[in-house]
Amino acid sequence: MLRITISIITLFLLLIRPALAAGPFEGGWQLTPESSAIRFISIKKGSIAESSRFAAFSGGISGTGEAKIHIALDSVDTSIDLRNVRMRFLFFETFTYPEAVITAQISQDQIADLAAVQRKQIDLPVTLSLHGVTADLTVPVAVTLLDDTRVAVATVQPVILKLEDFNLNPGREKLEEAAGVTITPVGLVSMDLMFERGGAGGASVPAGTVTAGASTALEASGDFSREACTGRFEILSQGRSVNFAPSTARLDANSRDFLNSLSDIIRRCPGMVVEVGGHTDSQGKAAWNMTLSEKRAAAVNQYLQQKGIPAERLVAVGYGETTPLVSNDTAQNRAKNRRIEFKVLN
Repeated sequence: MLRITISIITLFLLLIRPALAAGPFEGGWQLTPESSAIRFISIKKGSIAESSRFAAFSGGISGTGEAKIHIALDSVDTSIDLRNVRMRFLFFETFTYPEAVITAQISQDQIADLAAVQRKQIDLPVTLSLHGVTADLTVPVAVTLLDDTRVAVATVQPVILKLEDFNLNPGREKLEEAAGVTITPVGLVSMDLMFERGGAGGASVPAGTVTAGASTALEASGDFSREACTGRFEILSQGRSVNFAPSTARLDANSRDFLNSLSDIIRRCPGMVVEVGGHTDSQGKAAWNMTLSEKRAAAVNQYLQQKGIPAERLVAVGYGETTPLVSNDTAQNRAKNRRIEFKVLN
């Protein structure tokens, strides 16, 4: 009997030795998006809080504790279609900045006893890349070992992000103009992430995983309704994302990503003829401004045709300085009046 007992104990020790020797993230942990959530709260009119989420993200934690999360900003979900479009094109400018990336190094010393205590709160140094800006933050998180194959990582409290720190204030101002409301220049971000043991880990998540998820998250393939098309063209006109070299009709290189996104929307509005309208401020002679606006509208028209939009679906019109959005009394107002607008003609 004693020999049998010793044999059982020896076998048990052999079985648990790899687990005892392994690090907390041995083999890597893969994020499970269907069991996770990334949300943010925005505040408008001083006291009205609105909660939104991201529908597509991916990531993991490597065996050495390196965590990486890719968030597809195109998948922003406010529960209202055209508000999603405003967030994508006016605020996040996803045609230029398609994703946010969170990276962190989880110290194994901090969670070495996780198997014994099950749950730990730690201050986690995090690097956030968003809208062309990279910033270092310290985020209190709770790490919970649910069982041998699942671990949860959640923010203890919402993370306060100042929009000015990520050059997002211009986008906020565009949202305010489009929606006719004031928006507090901060965002409150919370994350509740579930990871499963095994998989590729955080350092090798392919970017294509995020892109594929974003393309189907909120805008399924297929044509848009007329109402959806009209609303999108109005929002795209408010973005003022088509720019030119001063006093010329030469498209700024940064405008091309936006026009590429626009061409995809036009393709999904079949049978509709779209006007490309050029507008200027009142600086200079009226005749010169009219000619410049015509040339700029024609340049956008030509670019869209190069992206495969049939010429018969586009009409280029120059309005010069005749239809300002606001008075031309300040440099900021004049910048708003220099624009390209898009609208459905039939």
